[in-house]
Amino acid sequence: MEREILPAYTEIPDVGLYLEQTSNYLNRYLEPLDIKVTNSMLSNYVKKHIITSPEKKQYSRQQICYLFFITLTKSVMSLDELKLAVAMQQSSYETEVAYNYFRAELKKVVDHVFEGTNLPPLDCQKAHPNKIFLRNTILATVYQVYIKRYLQEANLLTETN
Repeated sequence: MEREILPAYTEIPDVGLYLEQTSNYLNRYLEPLDIKVTNSMLSNYVKKHIITSPEKKQYSRQQICYLFFITLTKSVMSLDELKLAVAMQQSSYETEVAYNYFRAELKKVVDHVFEGTNLPPLDCQKAHPNKIFLRNTILATVYQVYIKRYLQEANLLTETN
């Protein structure tokens, strides 16, 4: 893909977005991957304590970063697994560092799956286990998007699936 998939960390609004604004913002970036989030899904992530409650009903830049990850990977992980993955990230890296790495990995994987570019290998002996986990989670997610898109384009998958 020619453009970046997700916005840079500093491009994500830091003024706080209300629920509807947050879902619209996320969907603007996720739509090219045929992924959609609803207001009720966002509220459920808060209710299930996957992310913290918005302050004064506004979602922060950090929460939006987590919501990009959660929304993208929810098809390959349960809510409990997502909660563990977010907690694992929070104990390893600052949000900005983790988000920037996630964003870069997502771009590499999407380019690999949809454009046929080479995916730089991770040295499993040296790479942090969280980075290997993240790469594999992104691969699973993007391959799932690819399969659905391929079948839709081949008219083999109906809109009801």
